[in-house]
Amino acid sequence: MVLGTVAAAQTPVWKLDDPHLNIIPRTAGEVARIAAITKLTTDFSKPQTYEEKPAGAATVRVRRNADAFSQPSGNITFEDELNFKVGNGLFRKLWVSSPSSTLASDGLGPLYNARSCQRCHIKDGRGHPPESPDDNSISMFLRISIPGQPEDGIEQIEGYLATLPDPTYGTQLQDFAVQGHASEYRMDITYEEEIVSLADGLEVSLRHPTYAAADLGYGSLHPDAMLSPRVAPQMIGLGLLEAIPAADILAGADPEDLDENGISGRPNVIWSAVYDKPMLGRFGLKAGKPTVLEQSAGAFSGDIGISNPVSQDPAGECTDVQIKCINAPHGDKDDRVFEIDAEGLDLVSFYSRNLGVPARRNVADPQVLRGKDVFYDTGCTSCHTPNFVTHRLEDQPEQSFQLIWPFTDLLLHDMGPDLADNRPEARASGDEWRTPPLWGIGLTQQVSGHSYFLHDGRARSLLEAVLWHGGEAATQRETVIQLPTADRDALIAYLESL
Repeated sequence: MVLGTVAAAQTPVWKLDDPHLNIIPRTAGEVARIAAITKLTTDFSKPQTYEEKPAGAATVRVRRNADAFSQPSGNITFEDELNFKVGNGLFRKLWVSSPSSTLASDGLGPLYNARSCQRCHIKDGRGHPPESPDDNSISMFLRISIPGQPEDGIEQIEGYLATLPDPTYGTQLQDFAVQGHASEYRMDITYEEEIVSLADGLEVSLRHPTYAAADLGYGSLHPDAMLSPRVAPQMIGLGLLEAIPAADILAGADPEDLDENGISGRPNVIWSAVYDKPMLGRFGLKAGKPTVLEQSAGAFSGDIGISNPVSQDPAGECTDVQIKCINAPHGDKDDRVFEIDAEGLDLVSFYSRNLGVPARRNVADPQVLRGKDVFYDTGCTSCHTPNFVTHRLEDQPEQSFQLIWPFTDLLLHDMGPDLADNRPEARASGDEWRTPPLWGIGLTQQVSGHSYFLHDGRARSLLEAVLWHGGEAATQRETVIQLPTADRDALIAYLESL
């Protein structure tokens, strides 16, 4: 299946390679074994082989506290566990403004959303929207862009929906600033409740959010500005998602819905600043980044204002209109060259790749097995693909040749107008979102202290999250609405076991 072409050369818009240079090709025997073990099951009388280990040998035991998402891969070496801990230190580091006597930690902002990675990804889990007018939105922000024209190279990607930064506010709005600078805005959210009645008489209230950028610090937004709310997602299993062969992900794409099942998964295709070519998007809520490294680099720059070898501007998200911000002292005048150097960025990326996925719970419980049957029978697996086998990787043993159970196809799906942010990102339309992984979702309350889900945390429970599904998932939503109470409870029990 050819998803796009470069007009001049009539070749695929991107090579079906991966962000790894050390891949050992699969043998014919391995291909056959993988096809057999990843085939959807029809037996729900007992757990599948290895189902209790969602990350294969990298799976970690379940901790009963908020540190459940903060463990290194279960198969990490002693030497690499040290690198993991150093990366964790950089992930947790509180950055300070320049100039500072603490040269290794200065360069914050001048505009920023948080002072550290950990401040958004609290306990390596998911963030949340403000819970009261006095609660800041430190683990949530608004992306912003305006319509634009494709840049050099981007025209190679068929269906690319070009955007530009807002001329005043850039690509995301920062609600904090260092001393002497004005923050860009305050997030203002209002909710309107809607009651959904289920077939058994249960009434569920869904809250419809409306977002506004209040108290703008640098003048008006562009009249064509498009805003998109984003809550920080959980961090576990990222290296394993990166190690899924691109060809296996693309095999699940069906943009024309040729099998007529109502599901039209599409890959996002991104221009990689590191590899200088189009690549498959995997990370971010719309699959807007191709690698863990580029996701980490973008977050350092956009969220904290920290320059790095990939995102090199010392002023971070400051725009040309924000002259005072551009001319402020920055933390790039020492031996680091950038505010975090290549070694530091690699260590944070290594940490992010190796946050372990906890083992499943209650896999043999009869209610959980019944819920698994409902999940499969309802068609949830059309987007939430249960399992993959990762590449064989010579120098990444933690991610190498593992049977993993992330429950995502990493593709874009139209989720309907109620969930639409109406803001495109690369090939993703304003109605599309990447299928989020479900592994670890049942530990959200334990790790993050809340049960808010979806891209903006509007859903306050797993049931609410299901009821927000529309577009390609509208049929599945209606099926859940009609479920008998026992089957619906079993479905939720199954999701909580993941």
